[in-house]
Amino acid sequence: MSNVGKVANTLTAAPIGYDGQLVEVECDMKAGLPALQIVGMGSKAIDEAKERVRSAIANSHLDFPAKKFVINLAPAELPKDGSHYDLAIAVAILVSSGQIQQFEVKNALFAGELGLDGRLRPIRGIISIAETARRSGHTTLYLPSQNATQAELVDGVTLIPISSLKELFLHLKQEVVIQPHQATPNYDEQTTEHGEPFLDDVLGQEQAKRALVIAAAGHHNILLSGSPGAGKTMLARVLPNLLPALTPQERIAVTKIHSLSGDSIQTALTHRPFRAPHHTSSRISLIGGGNPPKPGDISLAHHGVLFLDEIPEYPRATLESLRQPLEDRQISISRANGHATYPANFMLVATMNPCPCGYYGDDKRECTCTSTQTLKYQQRLSGPLMDRIDLVIQVGRIDNNALTNHKVSDKSQHLDAKRRIQKALEIQFDRYSSSKQVNIYNSAAVSKDIAKKLVLSEPAQELLAKASEQLGLSARSYFKVVKVARTIADIEGSVEIKNHHAAEALQYRFNAA
Repeated sequence: MSNVGKVANTLTAAPIGYDGQLVEVECDMKAGLPALQIVGMGSKAIDEAKERVRSAIANSHLDFPAKKFVINLAPAELPKDGSHYDLAIAVAILVSSGQIQQFEVKNALFAGELGLDGRLRPIRGIISIAETARRSGHTTLYLPSQNATQAELVDGVTLIPISSLKELFLHLKQEVVIQPHQATPNYDEQTTEHGEPFLDDVLGQEQAKRALVIAAAGHHNILLSGSPGAGKTMLARVLPNLLPALTPQERIAVTKIHSLSGDSIQTALTHRPFRAPHHTSSRISLIGGGNPPKPGDISLAHHGVLFLDEIPEYPRATLESLRQPLEDRQISISRANGHATYPANFMLVATMNPCPCGYYGDDKRECTCTSTQTLKYQQRLSGPLMDRIDLVIQVGRIDNNALTNHKVSDKSQHLDAKRRIQKALEIQFDRYSSSKQVNIYNSAAVSKDIAKKLVLSEPAQELLAKASEQLGLSARSYFKVVKVARTIADIEGSVEIKNHHAAEALQYRFNAA
């Protein structure tokens, strides 16, 4: 055969952490005993591709020559994992054997898992692959039709959705042309609310509601403390509905991270994530890891909420692993076989009881814990971790008689709060749009922003100076008080941080002191 001795080339991409890297699939067909060998630091899934590809080609009524094929995935030193290499390998074999010409696959990437009958199955990480195609200057991406809705979020790439290897072959030979995927209309922001409780559904708890609005308006971390059954969990679950709809850039980031993890590989996410891992979850499942490293719950909560219910029950090592992501808003995972960095820009919402029995300070039931037990329980949260929480709220008990008289929610309070939150966020966007920060929230303001853009009135400066000295606030705590005060001022539309803004922010910090 004329193609024996010639090396065929196709392109695909390897999702490496949050990003991707171009991978060239080289195929050499030579005389010898029939065999298919794959080299280039592939995983078990890639090694098993030999049987999937062989059967897929044969069952698609294409020719798999009785020759020796050597497949190289370049660069060879890059560890590769996943089943999406199947399609690129199959096309490389068809090019090497002369059934497809090299020019017919020029400037195109191929990604998809093959079934034994030649059908294509959806894959994870399609957004990373599409972004790699755009970044490398290749204009066409052949992908499973089920992945097209996700991949359309990436502009500048022509998507050709295919359902089988046979269909792809006929398209490349111009016998049955597949039309490029057309983007679906923009999603309706009004449909992005979670099916969770609204602010009006919570009876009483006005201070806690106020704190939730402040947290949502400035992307602040919040801790709710109180007796069992006081409504802490319900309050926490209100928060996702207070947050604004995802921006187009945030939507891509959220969908991308969930696609990489395998949580959602066919649809684009339209609402902010709300992750609530159980307290028995392992540290790796929370922060990410494994071999190869995969994102954990803190990354899956990116641009959303990480909810830790009864936070003292989590292992101390697990909680301490949150300290760096809460500060840097990303997590770097290093393992022997790989290194990955994933975004982790989430809001931490946590709840806790004040003591082991839960009734310390309760006005209806007596606490049965000793002072030593209570202190030991509260010390499960370290000082450095508490230093990273912006608002601490005591949630009191609601009279049971008032519960029966609670009216059905009309969402008026909830909608008013959302309007005020949106107004505050617009102010923050204008404030930080001139800087190079990706984040537009007050909680992410750096020290130079605090000096230049978070204007304090003289009474507010004096109050904060006295409070800092008397409460022994650390530099981080002091700046967090200023950031919370700035958010309160933004909600009220005030240009400068006034005395009562600082006083309210200190009240939330004093609960943590």
